[in-house]
Amino acid sequence: MDLGLKDKVVLVTGGSRGIGQACALAFAGEGAQVVINYAGNEEAAQKTLGEIEKLGAKGKALKFDVANAQACQEAIEGIVKEMGKLDVLVNNAGIAIDGLVMRISEDDFDRQLDVNLKGAFLLTKAVTRPMMKARKGAIINLTSIVGESGNAGQAAYAASKAGLLGLTKSVAKELASRNIRVNAVSPGFIETDMTSGIPAEARTKMLENIPLSRLGTAQEISDAVLWLASDRSSYVTGQVVRVNGGMYT
Repeated sequence: MDLGLKDKVVLVTGGSRGIGQACALAFAGEGAQVVINYAGNEEAAQKTLGEIEKLGAKGKALKFDVANAQACQEAIEGIVKEMGKLDVLVNNAGIAIDGLVMRISEDDFDRQLDVNLKGAFLLTKAVTRPMMKARKGAIINLTSIVGESGNAGQAAYAASKAGLLGLTKSVAKELASRNIRVNAVSPGFIETDMTSGIPAEARTKMLENIPLSRLGTAQEISDAVLWLASDRSSYVTGQVVRVNGGMYT
């Protein structure tokens, strides 16, 4: 099925690994021009960039901190200047620093909100002007099942991801009149670097709570992201697409 993404210009934050990498490669496979943002792992970013180019797509890797307003503004302006437009923004960059609320430091709480929530806000704000000028665009925010259901030991992470839901719904209403759609994808437990270190006992208990009895894959998340970025979802905005194996409905 042709999703109509060929030659679209896409920015995927946190695009060097995990779900972000899967999204970047999926867009490249559809013929889009893909820019990946990364925080510090140059080797992983270059490897992903190489994979994008192997798919015959144009790619670019940009290192910047999504929690830095000036860096976000400069990144968006640079992409638009070089590529002429920015059609799709995927706010995927995120960090998790687990800890009980009575023990987690204020700095760790702030950092998670800065990256996971403020970063999405800053890039959305920066991309609004060029998308409004083009009178079209798609913004997809990666939230999490714990942002909806909560999870012991992840109060800060859950708060940041819950905030993304409110941001998504509010900005969707602001930008709908300019044909800019804003949606969120809420993954359940996915096979990524973040979940690879879960102890066997905890993993078994986790699977007992998932009706489909398995963890999801990064590709299953990227499938939802691509759909929301395409015109196949042209009448969908302000929504949260849950991809969690039935764990939370």
